[in-house]
This record gives sequence, structure tokens and C-alpha cells, in this order.
Amino acid sequence: MDEGVTGGGDGALLVVGDVVTDVVARHRGPLATGTDTAAAIRTLPGGAGANVACWAAHTGCPDVRLLGRVGADAAQWHKRELLAAGVRPHLVVDPEATTGTVICLVDTGAAAERTFLTDSGASLRLEPADWSDALLDGVARLHLSGYLLFSEPSRQLAAVAIAAARARGVRVSLDPASAGFLGKFGVDRFLAFAEGLDVLLPSRDEACLLTGLSEPDDAAAKLSRLVPLVVAKSGAAGALVARAGTVLARVPAVPAAPTDTTGAGDAFTGAFLAALLAGADPREAAVQGCEAGARAVERVGGRPPHRDT
Repeated sequence: MDEGVTGGGDGALLVVGDVVTDVVARHRGPLATGTDTAAAIRTLPGGAGANVACWAAHTGCPDVRLLGRVGADAAQWHKRELLAAGVRPHLVVDPEATTGTVICLVDTGAAAERTFLTDSGASLRLEPADWSDALLDGVARLHLSGYLLFSEPSRQLAAVAIAAARARGVRVSLDPASAGFLGKFGVDRFLAFAEGLDVLLPSRDEACLLTGLSEPDDAAAKLSRLVPLVVAKSGAAGALVARAGTVLARVPAVPAAPTDTTGAGDAFTGAFLAALLAGADPREAAVQGCEAGARAVERVGGRPPHRDT
């Protein structure tokens, strides 16, 4: 086991998910097909799972651990970046695949909306053999990136992790991660998997896709009949907190001047989980999530600043 994972006391957060390299290209207006489009391009550490872990550490969780899989090409860089963010990494180095890469095309207009081109690489090659029950020592919450569901090996790993967490009384949360991939995976398959969760953190689009309902409030309420606590993230519209078929709270977004919306939902999730671990109730935790999401959209890339910056 990597030295970055050992140790830690009660109340830790373990995140299992994707670690990828983001290539962020910020351009203004439509892409010019067949020729050049001027852009500001940066290469940054990313991945939904890794981003959640970093934001949880940034917003106060003292013990955050991350299990992920990377290629040898970028393993040391990603490990250094995670450690600098206050995360204890357990990175499995894939003997064949390279590190996953996502090209983030960000239109620098008012909404700073982004489009992803994704090469999952090693990130979705996590498998049950990469799991150790010792990862749960001292852990209070296990969080899974929804991207794990989109390949057979990592889906099997997620099932193993959930079973181990259940055996120890560790609560489990999941972020569906991608409406596009979710549609291909299948709503019924996802909902069957979600029955083992304690917390579900979908985006507005994901919540509506999973329920077939057009209104986020109705979708969140319906999902909370399946999963005990549902928090639907709605970007500039804030967040909804639902339990037992009822929306308990509508939390407004925090005003922000968006630069890049990449990782905003990950920031919300990380801060939300950190707040729950610190004793906040779900509404208070959602307030913290919205604040982190606002800070995230004002930065380029999906990670918070390092602790020493």
C-alpha cells in the first residue's frame, strides 16, 4: 500500500475514482471548423474523483484519501499534486494504459460552459484486485465517482468497495458524473446500483434523466425514495436537498463571475462531504457546497489552489 494512504484517525473520507490529466482550452465563441481557433491552453491535474478529494481537503476535511489508477507516464506528477492538495493518494500504476486525458473546451463567454473530449485511459481500469479493506481503516464516509460505473472492471471494484463499507457501517455516496455516459449505461442499471447508496449527488440534468421528470424538484424528490438523501446540483440555480420523497431545502447559488465551470460540481461534492463529516446537517452542508462551487468557477481547471498558495 502507498505510504500516502496509511494512518489517519476516525472520520476520514475515502474517495474512489478517476485521476486524469486535463488539457483546458479556453476560446471565445464558436470553434472555427477546418482551421485555427485562438485559445489559451493549460495542462492541469483533474478527474472527478480526484477533484472531489482535493476540494474536501481544501474545505477542511483533515483526512482525505483517494484510490485511483494512472499510467506510468504521469503517476509521480499526479501523486505530487494530490499530496500538495492535502490528499493521501493510493495510486495504482497501470502496466499498460496511459493516464486518462480529458480535453476541456471552454467557451469564455458569460456562462464559461465547457465541452469534454474524454480518453479514460487507465482511470477506468481499476479492478477488485486494487482494493484493500485496509483503505477503510478510520474512514467514516466512502465516496464513489460515477465514472466507475462505465467500465466493467471499475464497476466490479465499486461493488466490492460498497460491500466492504457496508460491513463496517461506513456511509456511501456517489456522484453520477456524466449525463452523456449515464444515458449510454442505462437508467435502470444505474438505479439498481444506487439502491446500495446512502447519498446521491446528481446534477439537475442527471436527476431529470434518471427519473424521466422535467422539473428538478420533482426529480430530486423521486430519487430520494430510492436513496435516503439526494442533493441535486443545479449550477446557477443552487441546490436541492431531498429526503424520503420530499424536498427539504432549496439552497441558492453564491454569486460568481465564471471563468471555467470545469469541476464546479466536484467542488460542491467535496465541500458538502467535508461539511457532513464536520457535523453539519445536509442543508448546511449544501450551503458549503454552493460556496465551493462559486469559488471553483472563478478558477481555471477543476482543483482548488494548493494549501500554500
